[in-house]
Amino acid sequence: MAKNSSDAGVAVGTTTTSGINATPARRLLWLLGPALVAGVAYLDPGNVAANMSAGAQYGYLLVWVVLSGNVMAWLVQYLSAKLGVVTSKSLPEILRDRFGSKAGRIAYWIQAEAVAMATDVAEVIGGAVALYLLFDLPLLAGGLITGIISMGLLLIQSRRGPWVFERIVIGLLLVIAVGFCAGVVIAPPEAAGLAGGLVPRFADTNSVLLAVSILGATIMPHAIYAHSSLARDRFGSTPHRQSIPRLLKATRWDVSLAMIIAGSVNVAMLLLAAVNLAGVEGTESLEGAHAALESALGPVIATLFAVGLLASGLASTAVGAYAGAEIMAGLLHRRISLLVRRLLTLAPAMVLLGSGIDPTFALIISQVALSFGIPFALIPLVNLTARKSVMGIHANRWFTTGAGILVSVLLIALNVVLIVLTLQGG
Repeated sequence: MAKNSSDAGVAVGTTTTSGINATPARRLLWLLGPALVAGVAYLDPGNVAANMSAGAQYGYLLVWVVLSGNVMAWLVQYLSAKLGVVTSKSLPEILRDRFGSKAGRIAYWIQAEAVAMATDVAEVIGGAVALYLLFDLPLLAGGLITGIISMGLLLIQSRRGPWVFERIVIGLLLVIAVGFCAGVVIAPPEAAGLAGGLVPRFADTNSVLLAVSILGATIMPHAIYAHSSLARDRFGSTPHRQSIPRLLKATRWDVSLAMIIAGSVNVAMLLLAAVNLAGVEGTESLEGAHAALESALGPVIATLFAVGLLASGLASTAVGAYAGAEIMAGLLHRRISLLVRRLLTLAPAMVLLGSGIDPTFALIISQVALSFGIPFALIPLVNLTARKSVMGIHANRWFTTGAGILVSVLLIALNVVLIVLTLQGG
């Protein structure tokens, strides 16, 4: 079972019996997976809307912003996974042990659950829009179907274990990649334009706002909570032991692979819009972008885009709901019925869909709501992974902690700017 902080130098983790006798390459492949699941958070419908808007409005201009956000995401997700690997506990579990009062735990849980529910709003709405584009289903019905399917994925996770859940989510991740990258293969970007997009610069105030939206909403709080839990589930309480250094090395590979995939797909979204939607009216919404893609590249690419959006909504809402369950279990040591939890977290999205509010606008608002949870996840993560009392000999080195502090300050500042500009009507 889990080791306390004084045992941080003792090996944790596992592999299967066949994995022990496998080749080094196969053993490494067995260790991959948690980061790929957490990485789905970087390909949710909110990211789709932001990247498509950036490409449609400014062409290649903000490619560098997407890549910069991806670099920061690598560090944050690695620290989250490292915490789960070394301590065999999730971030919420460790925070519960360190809170001095029950009131503090409950207050922290309330904000974390609110973040998880805001996440669900974006994912369910994205799935509903995709089903509308594919099958002309009403948004309310599409949202309900998305919620039911995500509940099925959670049932698989709870009954079949993390390994099967990871395989399904990784499969959806591949569908997302194909759906959003197919158009770029058919209509590739100009090399000169792409190279120009790597140079940091802005065109006007609105391009700054878009950059802030992309960067400020890059790191999702629920991805931090989820990744530490996923790493704990995979490595923390199993019979066969491996050394922590080996697990951390595999984790770095896992996070690197996940961020390469997420970063590449996010850039592909922006390039898809830059090449095909620049200057086209009505592309500020997902429905408008889909219609413009169909006009420019044909129904097959437009359908693949909608399928990618659907896979994005399904995978990310399942991971978000998993994070919400782990937040409650970790902070309060309580679990409620999966059906009850799913109904509670699905309710806000269904209310928004039923009210007739513009889905893309609802996505933007949900991303702003997530911004409020960034400091509560990032600051404890950097602090805990820097403490020898928690991490033992695997505590961050000074430059890792310094980089974590820098990224935290930058992301928190950007999210504050995003909130202020949004409230001012930007």
